[in-house]
Amino acid sequence: MLRNLLGREVKKGSAELLILALLEERSRHGYEIGKLIETRSGGAITFQIASLYPMLYRLEKRGLIDGRWVEKAGQRRRRYYRLTAAGRKVLRTHRSFWHEFMEALDRVARIRHA
Repeated sequence: MLRNLLGREVKKGSAELLILALLEERSRHGYEIGKLIETRSGGAITFQIASLYPMLYRLEKRGLIDGRWVEKAGQRRRRYYRLTAAGRKVLRTHRSFWHEFMEALDRVARIRHA
């Protein structure tokens, strides 16, 4: 139970970092973002679509990402998101925080050498 609770809190705290980092590479639609997080984390981190899209809308409202609708022949319309200049700045801040946090955890709990 503690593991699930802790996992949920860490996931909530890292969601913005994960989304912004994937959008740094190129524009993506929501479903692709969710699948990439799951794939690259080896299945350790997953987001339900019902929670991912509201997160994308909040990031867009804050001006960290821009979304635009794209229609392709034979496919349904999808909203593609890209990182804005403000989003890049926030991403740098997140990376710095998480780097410092992981270093501190390692100093205390020696998690890298476990």
